[in-house]
Amino acid sequence: MNRNDREFLVQKIRTQYTEKEHTQLDALKELDAKVKRPANVFAYLFGSISAIIMGSGMSLVMTDIGNTIGIENALISGIIIGVIGMLMVIVNYPIYKKMLASRRKQYADQIMKLSDEIISHE
Repeated sequence: MNRNDREFLVQKIRTQYTEKEHTQLDALKELDAKVKRPANVFAYLFGSISAIIMGSGMSLVMTDIGNTIGIENALISGIIIGVIGMLMVIVNYPIYKKMLASRRKQYADQIMKLSDEIISHE
């Protein structure tokens, strides 16, 4: 390892242990994340649960799991469960967009004020 590589590595490690100055740009990024995080978490959880429900319905239709667990007419039950899951998957994105729009509207003034301050100080 040559001298430049060592110095770079040492400097890289040192920066991990120095106090980082909290800037307005960092505050803007945190506020943006605060706006988006709840909508993203909802969309991922609701989408995952919806996909599991839809997959359960498909499993009842396509396999003999229904007979194994004691459902006599698994085809009808599987179709109903699958359609419910499919409807949940379909409404997931519109719900996500509405949540995101609502939170953007709620935090728009703060974000615009902070972004204006950042731009005007440059």
